[in-house]
Amino acid sequence: MPRPLDRNGSRWFMNFCCTHIQTMLRFIVDGCPSLRKTGFLLFKTSIIFVFLFNPSLTTRLYSEEDSVVILTSATVKQTLLNSSTAWLVQFYSSWCGHCIQYSPTWKALAGDVKDWEHAIRIGVLDCAQENNFDICKEFGIHFYPTFRYFKARGPTFDVGKTYRGADRELQTVRQLMVNFLQNHTTQDWPVSCPPLEPYSSADILPLIGQKSNQYTAVIVENEDSYVGREVILDLMMYQGLTVKRALSSEKSLTEKLGINSFPSAYLLHPNGTHAILHVQKRLRFFFSSFLKLLLGVHRKLSTSGAPQELPVSLIFSRSKVYMADLESGLHYLLRVELATHQTLEGEELKTFKDFVTVVAKLFPGRQSVVKLLETLLEWLVSLPLEKIPFDAILDLVNNKMRISGMFLSDQLQWVGCQGSRVGLRGYPCSLWTLFHVLTVQAASRPDALANTGLEENPKAVLQTMRKYIVNFFGCQECGKHFEEMAVASLPQVKSVDQAVLWLWRKHNQVNGRLAGTMSEDPHFPKTQWPSPDLCPTCHEEQDGIHVWNEDKVLMFLKQHYGAANISPKHMYSSQHEPNQETLGSPDNKPIKATQEKTVAPESSLLHANHAKQSDVEGAGQAGTGAHRETRPGVSFLGLGFSSVDMSLCVVLYAFSCVFLMVMFFFFRVRSKRWKIRYNRPYV
Repeated sequence: MPRPLDRNGSRWFMNFCCTHIQTMLRFIVDGCPSLRKTGFLLFKTSIIFVFLFNPSLTTRLYSEEDSVVILTSATVKQTLLNSSTAWLVQFYSSWCGHCIQYSPTWKALAGDVKDWEHAIRIGVLDCAQENNFDICKEFGIHFYPTFRYFKARGPTFDVGKTYRGADRELQTVRQLMVNFLQNHTTQDWPVSCPPLEPYSSADILPLIGQKSNQYTAVIVENEDSYVGREVILDLMMYQGLTVKRALSSEKSLTEKLGINSFPSAYLLHPNGTHAILHVQKRLRFFFSSFLKLLLGVHRKLSTSGAPQELPVSLIFSRSKVYMADLESGLHYLLRVELATHQTLEGEELKTFKDFVTVVAKLFPGRQSVVKLLETLLEWLVSLPLEKIPFDAILDLVNNKMRISGMFLSDQLQWVGCQGSRVGLRGYPCSLWTLFHVLTVQAASRPDALANTGLEENPKAVLQTMRKYIVNFFGCQECGKHFEEMAVASLPQVKSVDQAVLWLWRKHNQVNGRLAGTMSEDPHFPKTQWPSPDLCPTCHEEQDGIHVWNEDKVLMFLKQHYGAANISPKHMYSSQHEPNQETLGSPDNKPIKATQEKTVAPESSLLHANHAKQSDVEGAGQAGTGAHRETRPGVSFLGLGFSSVDMSLCVVLYAFSCVFLMVMFFFFRVRSKRWKIRYNRPYV
């Protein structure tokens, strides 16, 4: 089988083949009969050559995982006819070199305007597929790629309007999409698309100081700016907020609001207060991200009915990591999720040992938890067994040996990972957080894994996470998704810093895929993290496209998930431990929160055997505990001893010591008497 070409080689190869095929076609069309025959044979040979030496071309350029809608001859007409949204469709050919090179831009565009899908959608149709030949001919497609706009609510068949501009960069096409929407009339305006025209001073000024049931954001911009319209479309799928735009030429408005630089945003609060919206950079992404994070602003639900309001109980800061979340995650992992496995052996046992090794060496928790993890690690290392019953591990985790200073809470107390209702966030959030913390600890403490066999491996934490999710995580589909991501890019990680960034990228990739799904908490939308209010320097814009400054992101991740930023608030403790126990690194410099949200505690207890598994990518977990009561007759460490047996052993040991001491003194006294009686002092 020929070796597939790499990406750069594939582009050169496709351009060469396209030129070669065009030459053969000229022979067929314009040449004499002998040349036509030769050209036809060469043409067939070229086609076979293309697909034989570049098997990747047999796969489609776009898949269901992209944000584009894949159209076919069977679906294109019924999709476009009388559609509630406008459409921008690319007709392409999978063998066209330029189409292949342009596909990353098209995918990026579709992802960038994903929240616009109720106003305008992005589609693709592959004219190289045999079943699409006739439909492409019917639409009059002669060159590739061809871009066609289709208006919403079209009652009759329409071949669309072709975009003939030479500039096909992402920002240009995105602005053309805005212009195309504005070209709709009242009769064919997309059903869910908000107004994009600017409001006048007479429309905006009466709203100032008025109470309302939602926020109102006013984007004031120059006439040629697209920021306001793009922010309106970005927020159209969110409720609790209305976005309007006004022009800088409205002098009475700008003077009243005190705005002298553009674009700017002015926020009207539901209680009647109002103020300029301060963002670090006057860019579309910063405005949109800030507005999405306002309290009470959340993505619209697919079903009728508004989500329940968050109960006011625990207040937390998004700029902090909470030890309560980490410990609750460990509790659920050790006492609930792993407890579904009766025994550990083979690959499962090795994975568990690696996991305990990484956590015991890197976990920046309070001493009682670290001591428990270290004791568990020592026990696993010293136990030369190929098969271990998990009840033995539970006995140690539950501290049935009554070792002083060893304790892990048996209650769930989600703080930063609290969901707005039971079943959202919780354990999956804490598992992501735990591994983020561990990757940062591995990068900050390079000698922490010394003498473990993992010290030379920069991917030790990621590989441990990967094996844990594959072997133990309850959601098999989620494990498959994570494994696919790991297979595709994990080998590229060469340092501990790259490991930190890899996990951050994949977490954002999962957030992007699950945004707007049923597993998303409407009060805590899945956005690209960190948000601009947490790390303004992490965000930049190039040619109208949002890009990450990964050097700044790395600095932020190390600070955010560092031991000094882990808050001990709301931790559950035993009767012998203070509730605010000092962590591995003191938290003496709290960071001012840019926004606070309220959460409710989960402290109900539930037996481990009745616990349910959860989705690491989506749904959270209900509050569960799984601490089993210590009672006579329960096996201790899986070795067949009960607590009664252990008590009898202690009593027998003490009695034996006393008996031996008595016998020692008895024979010593008797020996002295014998020596004196028989006058043998030296015997």
